[in-house]
Amino acid sequence: MIALLLFLLLGTLLFWFIKHQYSYWNRRSFPCDPDTNIPYGCLTSVVKHEKSMGVALYDAYVKAKSPFIGIYLLFRPAVMIRDAELAHQILIQDFTSFHDRGLYLDEKRDRMSCNLFSLRGQRWRTLRQKLTPTFSSSKLKAMFHTSDDIGDKMVEHLNKILPDEGRAEVDIKDILVTYAIDIIGSVIFGLDINSFEEPKNKFRCLVRQARRNNLLMLIFLCPSVAKYLVRLGFKNKTAIGLREILKDTIEYREKHNIVRKDMLQLMMQLMNTGKIAEDDDNWSTKANTTTGEENEFTLDDIAAQGFIFYIAGQDSTSSAAAFTIFELAQNPDLLARAQNEVQEVLARHNGQLSYDALQEMPFLDLCLQETMRKYPFPFLSRECTRDYTIPGTQHVIEKGTPIVIPLLGIHRDPHYFTNPMIYDPDRFSPSNANYNPNAYMPFGAGPRHCIALRMGKINSKLGLVKILQNFDVEVMGKREIIIDNHSAGIQPKGGVKVRLSKRAKPCH
Repeated sequence: MIALLLFLLLGTLLFWFIKHQYSYWNRRSFPCDPDTNIPYGCLTSVVKHEKSMGVALYDAYVKAKSPFIGIYLLFRPAVMIRDAELAHQILIQDFTSFHDRGLYLDEKRDRMSCNLFSLRGQRWRTLRQKLTPTFSSSKLKAMFHTSDDIGDKMVEHLNKILPDEGRAEVDIKDILVTYAIDIIGSVIFGLDINSFEEPKNKFRCLVRQARRNNLLMLIFLCPSVAKYLVRLGFKNKTAIGLREILKDTIEYREKHNIVRKDMLQLMMQLMNTGKIAEDDDNWSTKANTTTGEENEFTLDDIAAQGFIFYIAGQDSTSSAAAFTIFELAQNPDLLARAQNEVQEVLARHNGQLSYDALQEMPFLDLCLQETMRKYPFPFLSRECTRDYTIPGTQHVIEKGTPIVIPLLGIHRDPHYFTNPMIYDPDRFSPSNANYNPNAYMPFGAGPRHCIALRMGKINSKLGLVKILQNFDVEVMGKREIIIDNHSAGIQPKGGVKVRLSKRAKPCH
């Protein structure tokens, strides 16, 4: 009898707690989503496996009319910013009130969580300053040959699977995912891998495991739950596996005095000397006399950055190139312009693709810009770090409240981009720009914009050029990508199918 009464009491308390939690915005007279469902908030369709998180947030964006609305991410009250100008102000002018992402972080017990994406306050700022030289133009140019070699391996693979005569349908997204993963494995983790030839190599198997890691979703939605699970003994096996790979690679390089121009070499330099050398010819990792906090960058820190660069980089790089090929295949005039630009630039460089040659293809830049507008990572996240009164209103966002900026909604809003579902690279042309620049944020904005955006653009463009240089893309009828109901990003249901054929006289 007592057990039954306790059960009823706990059930009643839980019911009232949930009701109270889901009245958070109403109690503050804050504009909110009228269709909120208990207990999943605006993510009911995600929990039911009907839609991806990005599409669920897009639906909430489309339904609402206010520049900002209160929503619920499972049990967490959050604010969705629907107005591009307000989003721009939050990310840039009022950055001091929103300088953290509000993700899972446990610096004391889980050093692998201390990545640039999750770190907060001064710890984030210090690490950002240390890592910024890694992505300078000169460093990226020095690393270009590694990505170029992997692009050549992708071309070799396509030549093997395509017929000598006629065309064949391929999932270009899958091909470019392998390309992006190998670039990350080589440039960031210092590995000499070819996943086209050895798809079951240790690195590829580990990163496949990362895609099935539910902890990644909890890091954003329920950081306190993620922290609790880690303290109970839950392990991020992917991150631990990548750490072991890095440990072995670093020890081998140091033992044999190997210098390789890649990101791992620069992070080893930071670990041993306390900073990344400004001298573009200095890739040495030999320790100097630096002491104190400046030198506190460990193997765990390298692994933490490597893990988040993989998570953030492989899908964005592959998607940008794959979706561009998909859109060009539906627009023969644009496809011809892209192919002609590649041929003309390569002709000026004696058929050799280089870092400098890649910079001379402005139309491809416009294409990638338009692709990242139509197919962005669907949302940005921030956390309110001190009470903030929304300009022009009496509404206050309290400290600790998650902020969601739904990029998929903003980037496809006709208020900001004319005919948003039409693929139009020329809307970004400097001589005839036709869009609201404050609404375009594929890499975020403000001090916490993506540190590796230039590397991502270079590798996406390189993959795109390799395909246009060596293969013909068959024009196909108009269609739209169907977004699958898993993942936070835009995952195409059934892949991205295009038809390719070998060029009669490929450029070499």
